[in-house]
Amino acid sequence: MDLDTIRTFVAVADAGRFQEAAAGLAVTQQAVSKRVAALERDLGVRLFTRTPRGAELTIDGQAFLPHARDLLRVEERAVASVRPGRRPLRVDVIASRGAASGLMRAFHRAHPAVDLDVVWLFDIGTAVAALRSGEIDASFRAVAAPGRPLPEDIDAVRVLDEPLQLLTGPGHALAGARSVTVAQLAGHRIWMPGIVPGTEWAAYYDDLVAEFGLTIEATGPNFGSDALLDTVADTPALATFMGELTRLVWPAEHGLRRIPVTAPTPVYPHSLLWHRDNPHPALATLRAYLAATAPGRDAPGTWVPGWVRAD
Repeated sequence: MDLDTIRTFVAVADAGRFQEAAAGLAVTQQAVSKRVAALERDLGVRLFTRTPRGAELTIDGQAFLPHARDLLRVEERAVASVRPGRRPLRVDVIASRGAASGLMRAFHRAHPAVDLDVVWLFDIGTAVAALRSGEIDASFRAVAAPGRPLPEDIDAVRVLDEPLQLLTGPGHALAGARSVTVAQLAGHRIWMPGIVPGTEWAAYYDDLVAEFGLTIEATGPNFGSDALLDTVADTPALATFMGELTRLVWPAEHGLRRIPVTAPTPVYPHSLLWHRDNPHPALATLRAYLAATAPGRDAPGTWVPGWVRAD
């Protein structure tokens, strides 16, 4: 099985669009389409459903994706095992459009000479195991969720508090507000189908609900950000939370509003995790960069759960 084809499939799955995957791989969109089509022929299944909004994984595509990632990780370890000198700094940013991804893009612009690999791991347990095995060098997480302390050999430092914003469609009762208080959100339905029990973000939103009496619904399948945006735009009774630094694009006719939340402002705490015995020289460079550029933590008028680390 051709690994370039596997890499192309994973790139399309992560980007959600053939064009974005092509840009990331520095090839033409036609080349991406041909590679995916060849892989689908080899496997005898369809991996993507093409829609006007992009490419969505089929059930077969979802089943194949984790194995495809495993193949690429095996390739990376094989290459790293014989590479003289140093290997790339490998950092987990959870998702391609979140705040952590933005931090790493800024780091890359500030330190273009640092050889860098960015990966996306789903939950903190997987990330910690990868840190301990040396599969990755660092991970961005919210730590430590109740009942899940970090192992003694994993260090962490809080690097960014990201304010939450309310995202509404044009027909929502709060759509015209320049800002909303947490108290004003009581009684409104906040829909977040991406919340998965047992994750650190589920623990965060559980505490937010308990603290302020909010209604957060995680019902229904998670069809991704495009489906979420479509539903919020068309449903006046629904809103959702989005990080201030989350980068999403939607059609202008959706009329979506991003509204700051205040009194207090819930902030999502991003920490950098690493194994304390990791010798990679670029890890120290990354830590120093984040320490110098971090905008501060625990600002007046903000809220985080009590279990969030203060360091």
